[in-house]
Amino acid sequence: MNCSVGKFFGLSTAAFKPPKLFNIMGIKAALPKYEIYFYSTVLCLAMFWAASWIFEVSSSNVNRKAFKTSVKPGYFGRKMDTADFEWMMWFSTFREHILFALSGHVLFAKICSMLAPQYRSLVCMVYGLLAVWTSMGWTYVSLMLSHCILLYSISLVKIRWLCFVAGFCTLATFKCEPFVSWQAGLVEGDFELRHILFYRGCGFTIMRCMSFALENCERKDGNYNILELLKYNFYLPFFYFGPIMTFDKFYEQVNKSDLTRKERELWNISLQGLIHLGVIIVVDVLFHFMYILTIPSDIKLLKHLSDWALVGLAYVNLVYDWVKAAVMFGVINTVSRLDHLDPPKPPKCITMLYVFSETHFDRGINEWLCKYVYNYLGGKHENVVEELVATLCTFGVTILWLGPCEVVLFWAFFNCFGLNFELWTIKVFSMEPFASFEMAMSEAMSRRIRAIFNTFNFWCIVLYNLMGLNSLDFVKLVAKRLLLKGFPITTIIVMFVTYCLIQVIKEKERRQALVDDPDPLPPAPPLNAATATSPPTAAPQAVADPSKEKAE
Repeated sequence: MNCSVGKFFGLSTAAFKPPKLFNIMGIKAALPKYEIYFYSTVLCLAMFWAASWIFEVSSSNVNRKAFKTSVKPGYFGRKMDTADFEWMMWFSTFREHILFALSGHVLFAKICSMLAPQYRSLVCMVYGLLAVWTSMGWTYVSLMLSHCILLYSISLVKIRWLCFVAGFCTLATFKCEPFVSWQAGLVEGDFELRHILFYRGCGFTIMRCMSFALENCERKDGNYNILELLKYNFYLPFFYFGPIMTFDKFYEQVNKSDLTRKERELWNISLQGLIHLGVIIVVDVLFHFMYILTIPSDIKLLKHLSDWALVGLAYVNLVYDWVKAAVMFGVINTVSRLDHLDPPKPPKCITMLYVFSETHFDRGINEWLCKYVYNYLGGKHENVVEELVATLCTFGVTILWLGPCEVVLFWAFFNCFGLNFELWTIKVFSMEPFASFEMAMSEAMSRRIRAIFNTFNFWCIVLYNLMGLNSLDFVKLVAKRLLLKGFPITTIIVMFVTYCLIQVIKEKERRQALVDDPDPLPPAPPLNAATATSPPTAAPQAVADPSKEKAE
């Protein structure tokens, strides 16, 4: 089996809509301001404390023998953590090549938009084909075209299950031997990126072709042209690294005739680009002071770390993976927004996640899974059996997408269990006598109790997803130190700090809920008896002002 997606850049847990009770109770419940300030203060102090431990470990072990392969000379006279190949590839090793390719795409797309806007999608397709041909060779382009033609031919039959079978069988040929070796042997060149570009391009191509085929099945009048599939698949910003836009959205946006921009849209795009540049610089600077990616690979060193350093390291690793995904998708999304597309949003920050139903690191794959598998099978997500079948099928597709291996299977099992367990818990606590207990208590107390349960949920999410980012040994070590060896002092302190984090998140969600769905204004007070019985001549009649009446 081939577990090719080493860093799990496409990890995604399918999202669903919980029952209304789960969202209504406590979402707008306010806590006293001094309580929120206390939680924020504790959280900030704990973050700085954990960061100081990680900095101390990094500085004292900079010349460690196990660090030589990944800690290399950088700037400021210090060594830099270079353990993440993807980050170094994007923003150091092949930075010029990626910038050159994307800049050329933006230039040609802009020229075409000004001179012949009706052909801009065709020009983007031609440029993408040439760029793929230049980077991977004509045999790779032929391989991708053959898969596109195969799945397009099957989509003409308009049988949904047949499109799924053909797509998954095709995807499996890139995940298991001997098919993957035979197809990889067709690719020319031996440069460093060849392995990554091959698997990424192939995987995303199959998922895009399946989206096209399934949308073609839904189309009642005729079929989509194969040229539309090629435009969709060979759009260069999305080709190698995603994110995936479902075909219906891409087709609608790329063929719209109105290319006028909203007010300050270009300013917002430029601002996003500058923010991504700033984040890249900050991460590179932090890599000179905290070796958060190299330390987890040294089990001997981890066993001697303090509890705070180990727990902080686990948390920071997940935050970094979110930052990396947000920046990489953000750069690509900035380019696609210049092409008048509305790409999938960046992943939700791991710091803001305390329920499995919102845990996903790739919104493109998440939307694909939800639309074609999860929501299709799960219905309204209220029946326990339907939900179980939907989640099992969704994670089955995710396993195939990532490449079946031990780590992926563990990750999928625990996240699938966590997602279903949340639904079961909601079902149980929406029954009597639990519902009456919650209705009887104040909203603030309900929010506090929910935050306690969310605290344990948060660390389940952290530990389950660490499996995909690090090793099982690292996850076992963190779990033992947090729950067994560190019990009760470390366990209680860490859970209390996490509780403070959950309350800060809930406060942010409360404020956003008040903006999105403001509470209705209270009804006007009734007229008193004196006013009601006074004759109409008691007050002079003013001339009616239409503007005032409208304002009232």
